Amino acid sequence: MIKIGILGDIGSGKSYVAKNFGYPVFDADYEVSIIYKENRTVFKKFKKVFPKYINSFPIKKTELTKLILVDKNSLKKIVKIVHPEVRKKMKIFERKNKNQKIIVMDIPLLLENKINKKKDILVFVQSRKSEILKRLKKRSNFNKKLFNKFKLLQLPLDYKKKRSDFIIKNDFSKKTVQRGIKIILEKIN
Repeated sequence: MIKIGILGDIGSGKSYVAKNFGYPVFDADYEVSIIYKENRTVFKKFKKVFPKYINSFPIKKTELTKLILVDKNSLKKIVKIVHPEVRKKMKIFERKNKNQKIIVMDIPLLLENKINKKKDILVFVQSRKSEILKRLKKRSNFNKKLFNKFKLLQLPLDYKKKRSDFIIKNDFSKKTVQRGIKIILEKIN
């Protein structure tokens, strides 16, 4: 099985690119949202570490956002609690899809959390910063301070780009993305 890891900036279109490969996608952001809704163990850990901010189950993103904006160390603590659960879900996904030729890993902190293996294929999604910001500002839940805190968790984009086997230029048109994916799939098959 070939594992393709998708890298790029926040809002660069990583999830869109991942879905366009046409193979099973492990979507870490989606899995985190499910953990917040269904995982009582994570809730209990959050309640213990952040008793002033986490009040009810399921975990509300608004409470987490407030916490992250008030406590500068909270984001790292949140990641430390949630990440092992995401890894478990990733292992289940890999087992479930073990007979697939290719799987795609849409995990925002793939390199930062050392999730990838040496033989995995890394694809960097490159988008213009101005286009990314324009698109992010359209999101109803966009918060510039929160965005900047998440950016601090990430490795520099130049580093991610250098580590990548392929670069897909995402101008947010389906045609360009599909052309880039086609070239990658031809080279790895």
